[in-house]
Order: sequence, then C-alpha cells, then structure tokens
Amino acid sequence: MQGLRSLAVLMVVVYHVFLDRVSGGVDVFLMISAFLLTLSFVRKVEGGRPLGLAGHWLHRFKRLLPAAAVTILGTLVAVGVLLPSSRWTAVIEQAWASLLYWQNWLLAAASVDYYARDDSLASPLQHFWSLSIQGQVFILWPLIFAAGAWLSRRLGWRYRTVLAVAFGAVFAGSLAFSVHETATNQAFAYFDTRARLWEFAAGSLLALALPYLRPARALRVVLGWTGVLAMLACGLVLPVGQAFPGAVALWPLLAAALVIVAGQTGAQVGADRVLSARPLVGLGNVSYALYLVHWPILTVYLATTDQARAGLGAGLAIIAASIGAAYLVTYLVETPLRRATWTEAAWWRMGTVVAACLLVVATPVAAWQLNIDRAARAAASGVSADNPGALALRPGYEAVGDPDAPTLPLATQLDLQWASLDHPCEGDLATADPLLELCRQTTPLTAPDKVVVLVGDSHAEQWLEALEPVAAQQNWQLVALLKGGCAFGEPTAPGQNPDCLDWLHAAKQYVLDVHPDAIFTVATAASPTGPDERLVTGYRDLVTEMTGLGIDVLGVRDNPRFAVDMYECVEQRGADPCEVDLDRALAPVSPAEALSGIPGFFPVDLTDRLCPGTACPPVIGNVYVYLDDNHLTADYAATLATDLRERLLAVTGW
Repeated sequence: MQGLRSLAVLMVVVYHVFLDRVSGGVDVFLMISAFLLTLSFVRKVEGGRPLGLAGHWLHRFKRLLPAAAVTILGTLVAVGVLLPSSRWTAVIEQAWASLLYWQNWLLAAASVDYYARDDSLASPLQHFWSLSIQGQVFILWPLIFAAGAWLSRRLGWRYRTVLAVAFGAVFAGSLAFSVHETATNQAFAYFDTRARLWEFAAGSLLALALPYLRPARALRVVLGWTGVLAMLACGLVLPVGQAFPGAVALWPLLAAALVIVAGQTGAQVGADRVLSARPLVGLGNVSYALYLVHWPILTVYLATTDQARAGLGAGLAIIAASIGAAYLVTYLVETPLRRATWTEAAWWRMGTVVAACLLVVATPVAAWQLNIDRAARAAASGVSADNPGALALRPGYEAVGDPDAPTLPLATQLDLQWASLDHPCEGDLATADPLLELCRQTTPLTAPDKVVVLVGDSHAEQWLEALEPVAAQQNWQLVALLKGGCAFGEPTAPGQNPDCLDWLHAAKQYVLDVHPDAIFTVATAASPTGPDERLVTGYRDLVTEMTGLGIDVLGVRDNPRFAVDMYECVEQRGADPCEVDLDRALAPVSPAEALSGIPGFFPVDLTDRLCPGTACPPVIGNVYVYLDDNHLTADYAATLATDLRERLLAVTGW
C-alpha cells in the first residue's frame, strides 16, 4: 500500500513538473484514504469497540495539521520574499482556506468568476484543494459509519451490508452528478466535493468487497501489472485534465483497485514485489509531505524565473528538493508528534496540538493581512493630490502632491478595483428575468433628466467609476446590466459568443422594455497581439436598431489590451520598459468612426488619456492604468470622469 502511495505521488509530482498535466494520482490518493478509513471503522464495529468519533477526528487532524501548517508557513515566507506584492492578497486568502479545509470551494468559486485574477489559478497553495476535500470527507465518513452501525442494530442487517448500500448510493448519486457537472461546468466540478464523493465511495466499496475477492495467483500477477501500467498511462496516453472528475476518473481508480486486489502475490514477477521495494515504501512513508511541498517549490520557482515550465535539469532539482523537504517535514515534525504518546492520553491534549497548529498559522496570516489593510488606508488618504491619474494630462495641470507617494492602487487592493452601483433595479427599472438578477442602478431619482443604461461586459463595467459621477452631475438615472465576457451586440449576429446568447437576448429585451434615453456601450474590441481592433460582434446591427427606435447609443472605444499583465510588469521591471507603442495596440482610426453617420450614435474616444502621445504607459499621474492585461483600474477610471463628461456632452449636444 505504501508503494502504491509512492507511485501515485510520483505521478503527481512528475506530471506537474514536466508535463503540466493531470495524472490521476490525486484520485488514487482519495480512494486509498477512504479504503483505509473504511477498514479501520469496520474492524472497530465488528470487534465491538466504540467508534469514539470525537477522539477519531482529533487524532486524524492531529496527524494532518502539523505538516500542513509547516508547509503553509514556509510558503507564506517564500511568497513574501520572492513573489510580487500583487500575489499576496490571493495567497493570504488561500492560506486561510487551506488551513480551514475550504480551499476547494474557494478555487471552485474562482474558476467560474470572470473577474478572478489569473494568478489565483497558479497559487502555490492551490494543491490544498484535494486535502480540503479529504478533510471534509474525514468528517463526513465517520458519521456514515456511525449511522450504519445504528441502522445495523435496528434492522438486524450485517454491518457490511448496510455500508455497502449506503456507499453504493453515494457512489451512484455522486458519479451521476459528477458526469453531469463535468459536462456542463467542468471548471467548477473539478473542485466540487459533491462531484468527488464517488471516488471515496469507490474506496469504501473496495474495502468492503476485498475479503470476497480471491482470484488465483497467476491472475493476481496479471491484475497487479495491468493496474500499475494503467495508472502510469493515465494522463500520458490520453489528456484527461479537462474531463476530470467525470467518468474518465474511473480509469486511475480501477487501475489502483486492480493493484489492491492483486495484493501480495509472492511471485518473483509480481507488481507487488516492485511496490514493496524499500525505496518505494520509504517514499510512501513521506508521500503526504511530498504532495504538500512539491507544488509550492515548483510554482515559486516558475514565478521567480518567469517560466511556464521547468526544464529537465531544473525539474530534477525541484523533485530532489521536494523529496528532501518531504523527509524533513515528515521526520522532524509529523513523526515526532505522531509518536508522542502523551498527546494521545487525553482528548484535550490532542485538541491542544490541533489548536496550536491552527494558531501558529493564523497568527502571522492575520497580522500580515492587518498590515496590508493599514497600508491601503494610509495610501488612500492622499489620493487626490498625490495620485492625479488622467488629471495630470489636462492642460494647465500643476503637480502639488508628494513625489514619493505610493502609486495606486496598491498591489494588495487589485481585487477591489471593480466599481458597482449601490441599488438593485427597482420600480420601472426592475426586472424579473433571473438572467438579469444583477441589474443595478444609482439612487432612484423622481425626475431624472435622462435614463442611461450601461450594458455589456467587463470592459463596459470598468467605465462605471467614471460614468457614475457624470450621471450624478447631470441628474441622469444610471442603470448597469453586466456580464463578464459578453460584449453587447446583436444576439443573432453571426459569430456571436454562444455562452452569451441567452444573456444578450435578455439584456436587449430589457433595453427595449425600459426604452431609456441612451445606452452606454463599448463599441470596439482591441486585440492583445496587435492593432487588430474591430467593432464588437453584431454592434452595427444593434446600433441601427436602437437608434431607429429613438434610443441613443453612446459607443466608447475599447482600451488597449496586452500580451502581459501590465501591473505585474511594472512590479518586476519598472514602468518605462512596460510601455507599448500606440500603433501596436490600437488601429490608426477607431472602427466606431464608421458608424458616426448613423443619427443617434455618438462615438466617444478617450485614447489620448490612455495613450498620450505615441505610447501607452502603464502608469499615468502616479496611478496604475491597468489592473491586469486588459482592464482599467477603478482608481484610474475615476480620474477620467471630467474628460468623459466633457466629451459626452460635446458629442451629444446634451
């Protein structure tokens, strides 16, 4: 069993380091954990011993938390010293989630969050998702064992029979759910505990069935090698990453099950002879720690060297360093605490170890988080004078701020750089369509001069910080209909994003029903690879229809998009090397100008406030212009309010 564990962890490590693929090794770990847990509880119940759930849980987490705490602390130190500060907030959030066994749900939410920063998907603590699921199952499974024991006494059934029915139901239900969710929302399903329960149930069912599975020795030799080879091939022969955890995850689980069923054959040519070899068994003893430490070492190395994948030499060094660190964590931290008999003498002693592990991580994480919040509040206190942003480009501007003031927004505040309106849509502006449940508006006005609906994707949303003060000054009722990734164009246009069709139809119908004075939209779409700027898909048809109905269309030109994260570029290289020539970022003339002859369409272009002169700098007026590779920061957008107001009024004549 230890040899099988070592094989699984080696698959995980090697596939991560060299192939950047899913190996199926984690799935094997999940199944093995339930297999061993089931054997333990069945022996207790059949031996007439008390289950002692509280003691079991304390004992379990006393063994798991020390190595996890050391790994989290070491990772935080490495992140603080080696990674840019734009990564800190996400890693701190994941440190909390990892410590409290909630990491999988945090990553699941980020996987479907259009606004989540990309670096969260390469977090040095990302791998704690599987340990979080295990922790949740380690709480749930003993409850099933206890309920099964109670039912067994009440119904007069054999305990194994009750458990077989229970875990069979979990297996069937969770697998069906997993197949469906993987097909419809694979990114979320990958981290969803519910879509993984069947893998644990498979291990429990195997534990219950194993005493009745007694194939001949020759057949067990074949089963053992078949299982080993199938495990190694998973993810190598067939890329399965985008298909997990659906039915394809049966592959590594069945492969591992064959190895377990084969068991100890005693044959000279059996797979068990290899898996029982001393080096593999020794590696199996540190497999938990190896899984913990290898991912932070790999991701921090890749981040500091700005590489997508480790080369052969670096990869071997990473694996060697990971194995060395795993032995240190196991034999200096995990094993001494596990063998310390005094910790097992009373429940409160085990609880003390668990609490100490939690506190040793929670204390520095909370302190770091508090310091970040204090720095953010201090930096924001001088924003108007010290951080003029686009106001510094206006004629006659004179700098009066502190030249040493920090550039805003701070890297630790990037997740807050999205504006929103304060009120849900109500009254005549309300909608019952569930697709538009996030409809928002400014404070309701009894007699607005105009009703303006801002509608579109994140590139429309980023203008809220500039448009909202304009609406307040002009007595406009502002409404926001937004969906990330869905630029507003005619839904029936050829080439329209199929993931956006339902929302686009709903948003268009809302505009037709409300019939506002105007809609504020993004008219063009820039390209991150060059000046291949174009009109938003279906935009011309939409403009023609809306203006024909008497609804004005305000079409703002898109901002430049880039091949790199501009914020991180400045952190690593400074502002000047990150500038991009204007003629490489946008078309010489805005494609929206081709629609300027349509009555009721008003193009708005603030390119000169994003790219003054011939270049597009990442910092203007001591404010970061971009929060990533294509979105404006809310801090910079706020400084564009005056320019936006002047140009809107000039082009519309309002």
